[in-house]
Amino acid sequence: MKKIEVLGTGCKKCVNTAEQIQSVAGELGIEVEVEKVTDPAAIMGYKVMSTPGVAIDGKLMHSGSVPDRGKIESMLKA
Repeated sequence: MKKIEVLGTGCKKCVNTAEQIQSVAGELGIEVEVEKVTDPAAIMGYKVMSTPGVAIDGKLMHSGSVPDRGKIESMLKA
């Protein structure tokens, strides 16, 4: 199971990112645990300056925009 953290303040883009990741993971049959991280100190720990950010298993994979489906697929398969 992959642990995915969606980093952001809880804005619409952050919520949308989390929903899209869960949807794509379900379609691909990949088991994920999605956690929304809203603590500014935790977000800065990943050096994210623009949200939403996505970290998988503790590694920052994306930040600054809602990732498209292709990007989500490649992150999940990495």
